[in-house]
Amino acid sequence: MISKPMNERIKEYLGRMTSFGLIMMPVLQGFAAEPVHRPNFILILADDLGWTCSSLLMDKKIPNSKSDFYETPNIERLASRGVRFSNGYAPCALCCPSRRSIQFGQTPAREGDEKFRENYHPDFKKVSAIPQFLKSISPDYRAAHYGKWDLRADIFPEDLGYDESDGNTGNRNGDMNSTKDTKWTDLFLNNDPKRIQTITDRALNFMTRQTKTGHPFYLQISHYATHVDIQTTEETYQKYLQKKKGEVHNNPGWAGMLENLDTGIGKIIDRIDSLGIADNTYLVLMADNGAVEFLPPVKNKFDHPSVFKNHPNNYPLRGGKWTLYEGGVRVPFIVIGKGIKPGSQCDVPVTGWDLLPTFCDLAGNKSQLPENLDGTSLKPLFEKGHEAMFKRKREELVFHYFGKTHSAIRIGDYKLIKFWDLKKIELYNLREDVGELNDLSQKLPQKVKELEGRLQAYLEEVHSDVLYPGGLKKKKKNENDD
Repeated sequence: MISKPMNERIKEYLGRMTSFGLIMMPVLQGFAAEPVHRPNFILILADDLGWTCSSLLMDKKIPNSKSDFYETPNIERLASRGVRFSNGYAPCALCCPSRRSIQFGQTPAREGDEKFRENYHPDFKKVSAIPQFLKSISPDYRAAHYGKWDLRADIFPEDLGYDESDGNTGNRNGDMNSTKDTKWTDLFLNNDPKRIQTITDRALNFMTRQTKTGHPFYLQISHYATHVDIQTTEETYQKYLQKKKGEVHNNPGWAGMLENLDTGIGKIIDRIDSLGIADNTYLVLMADNGAVEFLPPVKNKFDHPSVFKNHPNNYPLRGGKWTLYEGGVRVPFIVIGKGIKPGSQCDVPVTGWDLLPTFCDLAGNKSQLPENLDGTSLKPLFEKGHEAMFKRKREELVFHYFGKTHSAIRIGDYKLIKFWDLKKIELYNLREDVGELNDLSQKLPQKVKELEGRLQAYLEEVHSDVLYPGGLKKKKKNENDD
């Protein structure tokens, strides 16, 4: 037998190995770890934006649950791509406690009024914020906060894990030069009202940079709009000057400011599309509290709606900013992202302190979240809406306003409001009476006892300031400064 030359044998061997490699490659690839594509999260937080202050119908069962004057085509576009939560709630009827609540996933009652500044600071180790949790899930995450911070504590965004920010911005950073007495009526025309364009441009730049470098990100865009003072462009102001006024909404300056905000929201949606990250990005739009009931505000804001000549800005809801009636805490709450049915509506109550556990869940968290969080992941609702097997960590939603004015609790369709100083309780069935016009406290004493007991138990559990005053010495606060 004549042996093949060495070079031919080598070629034959290499050929067999190449064929073997081609055959085995799919098998070997099956054993290779798939790369994990962590989702991006964007939270657009509007200021003082009421539930019915956009042109989006917030509840398809309530025909007047949208504005009869304002125009927000991009908010409508956002809802057409995702889910609107008709029972979406801000954590409080005031901006500062709502912003704290969102960061840490806790109710304002747990975080406290006076004790917040004492207990929540850069060295505080009992709870982390959204960026810190996401970075613990994957160190690849990058985070940015642009716009209004306003935690009113010695905390900067970078202390909570943000890589970029506008700093520890205060409540008035988006204002021009209005005084406490004139800010409800002054109008300013400029090319960057409420810094909407500046904030949006910074956000767009951050999104682009992180996408190019392959970093998943958390981006919070906290607008100063639509908090007074009123600013808008000349073009939008003239548009609404010429438009027929509505029976509920009729302020052309505020309408222009809202449209400017809506334009900024539209640019974020467009950039998600142009970057090709729509399938891997969740965007949430909500507000820190409801709109001011009237411009300028009225002193008797807790009065029954029948005493006012005109409908309030949040009509058909009762009340507005500074009150725990629905007009003060029910706000636009819209989410788009992978698996969410376009143009859908979900009536399950959700709130701002649910965002932290939701983002952690969507990011692939495998660890047990701390017991002192109050929120529950909304992921099942994103995936299946009303058909989801959704159960809260706690059945009740508890709201508390600064100081010892009032607290509220919602369980199912019933909502109880307890006015501490006035020693008064009100009870409403929100399914039958979304405007909170008919107080049922005298008719349903057992329901009052149940809800008041649950409220009291929660406030005791979290050692709420309203039951256990203390902490920093109280400072006199003018509510109109907020």
